[in-house]
Amino acid sequence: MEKNKNITSERIIELYMRDVLLSSTTFSSVYAFAEKHDFDESQFYEHFSSFEHIEKRIFAFFCVQTTTLLEKSKEYFDFDKKQKLLSFYYTFFEVLSANRSYVLLRLKNHKSKLKSLKLLTRLREEYLNFIDDLDLERIDFKKEELNDVRDKGLKEAAWLQLLIVLEFWLNDESKGFEKTDIFIEKSIRATFDLIDVAPIKSIVDLAKFMWKEKMSV
Repeated sequence: MEKNKNITSERIIELYMRDVLLSSTTFSSVYAFAEKHDFDESQFYEHFSSFEHIEKRIFAFFCVQTTTLLEKSKEYFDFDKKQKLLSFYYTFFEVLSANRSYVLLRLKNHKSKLKSLKLLTRLREEYLNFIDDLDLERIDFKKEELNDVRDKGLKEAAWLQLLIVLEFWLNDESKGFEKTDIFIEKSIRATFDLIDVAPIKSIVDLAKFMWKEKMSV
């Protein structure tokens, strides 16, 4: 049988996910996987370095698919930052729900939590790019070192929040995952209450004023 000469990364991902879901065992080698689907092993390595690489790309693709769907909506660009983040969460978990069997198999049912997190490294990169583009308001501490710490802290907090909601969704047994939707709304609202810079700016201004007054005495 003539082998497929035009295998794409999307097709390899599709075949891999289907095989994972339909079989309780994984392929012993890339060669065996390629042979089953009638393409050359070398074509696999044009797109991926290993099966683990595929799995990392799959979770990153869920994020890319989310942002692509959001950007197709004209209304999205008129949303404020809170609405954009909420829209991301709702859409992202809709994408995950459409692939729930695979996500559960790879995350919830995996024996090693550490390895599960390792599969999310590319997702983390894509998500933090989204957070960067969102350009959440931050306090300017007027020192590069402090601003760097501030930015790293914000990113780590944003990533931790996504992981917390993901863990909730993995264990959500409510109809249509409605409890996850409620959790998302409350979680994002709490986040924006915490990072609201207006009251913090007031405190900083007050501290500066008191310091100046103290120094002028």
